[in-house]
Order: sequence, then structure tokens, then C-alpha cells
Amino acid sequence: MRRSNHSAVRTPPLIPFVDPITPNLELEEELLAIFRTSLRHGEFVGGSMVEAFEREFARYCDSEFCIGVGSGRDALRIALIAGGVSRGDIVLTVPNAFAATAEAIFQTGARPDFVDVDDLTSNMNWMKLEEHLETQCYRDSATGKLVDKRTQRPLTAIVPVHLCGQPADMDPILEIAEKYDLLVVEDARQAQGAEYFSSKESRWKRVGSIGHATAFGFNPGSNLSACGETGTVTTNDGGLAQRVRRLRDHGHAYDDFGGGGAGLDGVQAGILEAKLRHLVDWDKKRRENAFCYHGLLSPVVERITIPHEPSWARATYDSYVIRVDNRDELRTYLSAANIVTKIHCPVPLHLQDPYRALHHGLGRFPVAETIASETLSLPIYPQLKFDQQYRIAHTVTEFVTRRKENGPRFEPCSYSPDRFSPDEDCSKPLCLTFRSREAELNRGRPNRIANKSEPQMKDVS
Repeated sequence: MRRSNHSAVRTPPLIPFVDPITPNLELEEELLAIFRTSLRHGEFVGGSMVEAFEREFARYCDSEFCIGVGSGRDALRIALIAGGVSRGDIVLTVPNAFAATAEAIFQTGARPDFVDVDDLTSNMNWMKLEEHLETQCYRDSATGKLVDKRTQRPLTAIVPVHLCGQPADMDPILEIAEKYDLLVVEDARQAQGAEYFSSKESRWKRVGSIGHATAFGFNPGSNLSACGETGTVTTNDGGLAQRVRRLRDHGHAYDDFGGGGAGLDGVQAGILEAKLRHLVDWDKKRRENAFCYHGLLSPVVERITIPHEPSWARATYDSYVIRVDNRDELRTYLSAANIVTKIHCPVPLHLQDPYRALHHGLGRFPVAETIASETLSLPIYPQLKFDQQYRIAHTVTEFVTRRKENGPRFEPCSYSPDRFSPDEDCSKPLCLTFRSREAELNRGRPNRIANKSEPQMKDVS
């Protein structure tokens, strides 16, 4: 029998984009016990497990109140209504958010409108927000309300979205909102555990305790994940919290809008409470994976853009999003290497068919449009191994260097899992490389905590 001269091509192991299975298997017995408890006590919607999770998540967020609801979209919709948004109002958000953000606004009877985003963080650009309110709106002398010039509708709320686990710059947004008497509801469905340094209060604050209210969602791919769709609203406003509870329970005492029966299931609440005890560790591993990527991709930082984390933010990396020319080609190249990636918001909201009636054409929000054409999310879940990250980074680097004649060759970094730490005082090559690049990016950029020592993180877990 003649033996082939060609050895079989070996397909590399699949690297999935997310791993929703392993955390559930690691906690399998605990999660099954929660289901048995629910069966024995008959608490399927609401009940003691929901109350326990609401209490613990409020404590985790350093928030006074937490109300469990059926999904992240429910959370945003109900928080807006409870905060006073009415049919016919306008609510400002960003065009590179997930469609559910705009859908929730529409479901209140209001209409979304957009402001462009910051080129480095991809979050709401507070200067564009201020410019919009100053030039596109006026104060109605009869009602005192802010009115949109183009539509003649009252503008009543702002929804900053904390994208990819990184908080928006909330201090100036809240100052602008106070000036114009606007409600601020944070969309934090991608940012459980993220922290923000408020220069106004001179302390770190966890997302969920900053705006008038915060909407969270816990889908199976989230940092804190349920086994299905769930959500919460957190707030420090007792009156708003009471209205959220009423709206959640079919909107009793509200004639215009019902809450839609958006209750949180007892089993899901029990699962979330069990997983909440592990969230600090999972978020820490995501940050370690992010810093690992920073170092692994450092040889090609002139050809790709890695996530930028300002000095006032501590991101939890729901996604690790790079920006690169020929994004679609890179994704195909990674797919051929059995690496799964994802494109978040490939088309900004203002260019999607359901929102064309808002009359924002191509070029209206140039930063969001550019970001949408360049971004690619790499796997970053806590269970991701170093050899997997190395393979991903090598494949990315191989692609971008092949496209340039005489480009630098990929040199393996000196990273090893037992030696690398993203600590501020770390002198390892990866940390030095990353910190020097961050300093270069921040040069010439307003630093709201200038002339202060770098703030120490407050552990509010």
C-alpha cells in the first residue's frame, strides 16, 4: 500500500468567542440546588430569591435600591418611564449602541436621537452632547422644558451607554444634565463591575451608583450571566425605585403605560446571586486577559488600535475590541484559523432601516461611522488560556504584517502566566510597553485628574 507524501492538514482547535458553558459546569451543583429550592417553595416569579439578589446586587453596586426585571431592555424602558419620560419626548443616546437601547426608548413612546462618540473610548462624547443641547435645542419659556428645534419635541433624558465594559465619562455628562434639567439613565448592560473615578467626589464609584438610574442586563454572554434574559434597575432615588417596582408589576396606578409584567424569575435571581460571588474574580481575569492582549499585540500597535482605558476608568472588558483597516478580511483570516470573533454594531443605529425616519444620513456621526467600519471583538472570557490568546494575537499580527512589505516580523513576547501582572508598579516588558503607549495616547488630551496623584481603587465588593 503506497503511503501518501502529503501529511494531513491539522485543523487547530476551535477558540470560541464566548464560553457560557464552563462557568455553569463549575457551579453545577450549586445551580441545581437553586432550582430544587424553587421547586420546593414554589417561588418562580418574585419571592425571597429575587429579594436576596436585589439586596446583594445593590450592595455590590454601592446603590441604595435594586429592582429585578425581565431583561436589560425592560430595565431601560421602565427606568425611563419611572424617571418621567413621556410619549412624544426625545431621549439622547449614542448611535453605536446595541439596537435594544433605541428599542427601549421607542417602547416608552419617546423617540431616540443621537450624539457622536469619543474616538478613543467609543463612548458618549460629552462635548458633542453639550454642543447638541446648545445649538439644536431651546428652552420653552412657557413650560421651561428643553425643546428640540427640528422636531419641536421636548428633550427629557440622556442615556449614556457603557460600551464593552468601559464607563462613559460621567462627571461632565451629569453636570450638563443638571444644567438642562435632564434625566440620566445609564445603560450598563455591558459593564457590570466597571468603576469610574469621579473628580467631583474625589472617589471611585461603581457603575450602577452614578446616574439617576442604571439599567443592567444579564444575558448568557454577560460578565454576570443568567441562564436566559434578565435585568435590574439600580438607583439611589427612593421615589424612582418605587415607581420602577410598580411598573414592573404591570404598571399599577399608571394609566398611560403598563410595565408589561416584567418580573424577574426566582430561579434566575438565585443563579445571579450565586454567580455574583464570583464576579470580582471573573472581572479580574478579564482585565488580566486584556493586559495580556495589550502586550501580545504591542509589536503592531502602529497598525491596529487596541482598547484605550483612560485614567478615570477601570473597565471590565465585556469585549476586547480592536480597530483595524480591512476588518472583514481579518475576521475571515481568523475564521480560517478556527478563531471565532464578533462585530458589534456593524451599522450604526442612525443608518439602520428602522431609524431612517430620524433623517440622519451618512456622515452625520462620523466617529461612530468610522468605528463601526473598523472594530472587531476578540475572545476575552475569563476561562481563556494564554496559549489561546497567544494564537489569536499571532494570527492578528501575521495578518497585518503580511499586508505590509518589509513589515516587522512577529517576535514572541516574554509573557508567561506566572510572571505577568498588570500592576501599576510592574516593570515587566508588557506592562512597560502598554503604559508607555497609554502615556503617548493621553499626551495632549485633557486629564480631569491632573495635578492629583493617581487615585487608588476603592474595593466596594
